[in-house]
Amino acid sequence: MDVLQAAKTVQAALEDKLGEDIKILDLQGLSNIADYFVIASGKNVNHLRAMANEVEQKMYQAGIKLHHSEGYSSGTWILLDFGQVLVHLFNKEERNFYSLEHVWGDAKSVE
Repeated sequence: MDVLQAAKTVQAALEDKLGEDIKILDLQGLSNIADYFVIASGKNVNHLRAMANEVEQKMYQAGIKLHHSEGYSSGTWILLDFGQVLVHLFNKEERNFYSLEHVWGDAKSVE
């Protein structure tokens, strides 16, 4: 599975759990942190955790293991690191505050 397909697997998992405002940012050539960011919002702590669990499960089924995660206990911003795909799950307030789409404004949005 190539990296874009992995990002789209994340997107599909988030759609299955009714993630809101899902965006894939293509960071290739802009950063060596990752090739893609997948960003989504959730309604509350339980929704964010359910989204994170679904993403981890779908990626594992696709043969991609989670390298690292952060924020699961606080549930306001959950980061899932799958190597070249980083997943950022926010509550709406945190997403507006950190505004990753604007910070990485040079990144192309993937449809």
